[in-house]
Amino acid sequence: MMAPKARTVPLTQVEIRDQFWEPRLQTNRRITLPHLFEQLEQAGNISNLRLAAEGKREGYQGPVYMDSDLYKAMEAAAYVLALHPDDPIRQKLDEVIDILERAQTPEGYLNSYFQVVAPEKRWSNLRDWHELYCAGHLFEAAVAHYEATGSDRLLKIAIRYADYIDSVFGDAPGKRMGYCGHPEIELALIRLCRATHEQRYLELARFFLVNRGRKFFAQEHHIPPDQYDGSIWQDNVPLAEHKEIVGHAVRAAYLFAGTTDLVAETGDETLLRMLLRVWDNTVNRRTYITGGIGNEAKHEGFTRDYELPNRTAYQETCASIALIFWAHRMGLLLGEARFFDALERALYNAALAGIALSGNRFFYVNPLESDGTHHRRAWYSCACCPPNIARLLASLGSYLYAQNKDALWINLYVESRVQVELGGHRVRLEVLTEYPWRGIVHVAVRPEAPTRFELHLRLPGWCENPTLKLNGAPIAITPERGYAVLRREWREGDRVELHLPMEPRLMEAHPQVEADRWQVAIQRGPLIYCLEGCDQSVPLHRLAIRTGNSLETRWEPGLLNGVMVVEGDALALPDEADWGETLYRPLQPRKPTRFRAIPYYAWDNREPCPMRVWMPAL
Repeated sequence: MMAPKARTVPLTQVEIRDQFWEPRLQTNRRITLPHLFEQLEQAGNISNLRLAAEGKREGYQGPVYMDSDLYKAMEAAAYVLALHPDDPIRQKLDEVIDILERAQTPEGYLNSYFQVVAPEKRWSNLRDWHELYCAGHLFEAAVAHYEATGSDRLLKIAIRYADYIDSVFGDAPGKRMGYCGHPEIELALIRLCRATHEQRYLELARFFLVNRGRKFFAQEHHIPPDQYDGSIWQDNVPLAEHKEIVGHAVRAAYLFAGTTDLVAETGDETLLRMLLRVWDNTVNRRTYITGGIGNEAKHEGFTRDYELPNRTAYQETCASIALIFWAHRMGLLLGEARFFDALERALYNAALAGIALSGNRFFYVNPLESDGTHHRRAWYSCACCPPNIARLLASLGSYLYAQNKDALWINLYVESRVQVELGGHRVRLEVLTEYPWRGIVHVAVRPEAPTRFELHLRLPGWCENPTLKLNGAPIAITPERGYAVLRREWREGDRVELHLPMEPRLMEAHPQVEADRWQVAIQRGPLIYCLEGCDQSVPLHRLAIRTGNSLETRWEPGLLNGVMVVEGDALALPDEADWGETLYRPLQPRKPTRFRAIPYYAWDNREPCPMRVWMPAL
């Protein structure tokens, strides 16, 4: 069996003290979570379950998958309680758990839509009606709540439902074929297996995964096989035969995240080879520079290689988060920094843009260009993204570090303290950094006794010339899987300094990315920048960046909660007013001007105005 290279260090062992992230986590806790539960009450997500608990058959509000958004918010609340046990959100969580206990049927089934609206249609449309998807989010919330609080009330609900689902689906006589049109339950079942040590849940996840691609949905919907294209649901080919990422972006990344978990548990080399093929296709041909995925709106997913439009980019917040989940699992499985590079890019850019600085407005769609009319909203009729970004932020501490019995990985550079056990001893690390604004990372190692272990420090792919010091003395870096690795007996007082030069750079896209030809984007460290019209002296559509001139950075503490801006030289087209009625004329000189760029995550937090990531270059 293939053992994972590393396992995540739980967020309860991590204390974040970071100037970039800690304020966001506090906003998530104090503003976002109460806002979520208020909206979930108003939209009907909670009241639907009350109706189910009361045995009612009318009054349901919203689409069939309403339960899932509540479960994601409950998972976020559980992570908050793990670090803040006395947070007022506990009372709301207990209230909802009480409703769920009363709503669950004696056999274990729990889904407000099918209990209130259509009990006779249970499991009749697995492709579209999200029953197993909703169950998966319940399982994830239950495990998070159990690990955070020690209470098994929600876990018992999840176990009863999982046992019921296991009695319905599977290979054994009396069970039926099927899998969910929206993958998610697969990774959730494996998470439930790890929490309860019940192997049946792993086997059920395997059943859902390995049968995908049998084109079950064609049979379910009476579609002739020769007329069926199941790619939107990743049902087009058997799981092990995928060569590229296809279909709905969130579904795809959840599917491959669950498959990665299965590989971690079983060591299936065939599935691992598939995952690596699809990963390479995803990051090398179908990912935006911001780290997000999903280029088109019709199917909320993918079209073809290198088709990455900017103004019509879909780049759903949930898809960026799903990619983070998949990247995290691949990084733990294989111990390779490139997966955390992708995670970091999506985290700091595409995902973080999904929530306003205020914490109570959200993007569903994240374009890379706007005419000034695309804005965040307080809520959506399909409200999958707001609770998803909340659970990601609330669990951030679990993404920073990983370990095995004799090694510790630092995967994200966030000012924090962590305590782990290595070599039979407790070891504390203190990481001091102003990342992502500055690329200097100080690591203080504090073992309770001299302890031999490996310390792996990720060398970000965006950094060309990192340098390293140990106790003040420079040491050579020989990268191993994208990490600088220090092997030694560590003692109290040992210090490591990692320097990651962080200069702004102009980036260009592969020539086959038609939308970005002859254009440039700005990157500094892990951050992608954009230009907003309100910062420029001329309209964005008249600006072109001068490529031969240097870029400058300046810290602006009063702008957008504090950001490092990038400024440089540009050329401006003549004012349209100078043209009069002339349609064509000889080329006129371009006027020199300056531009200012801000981090992409921070756009649309001021007055409405146009925005662009990719700019013409001269």
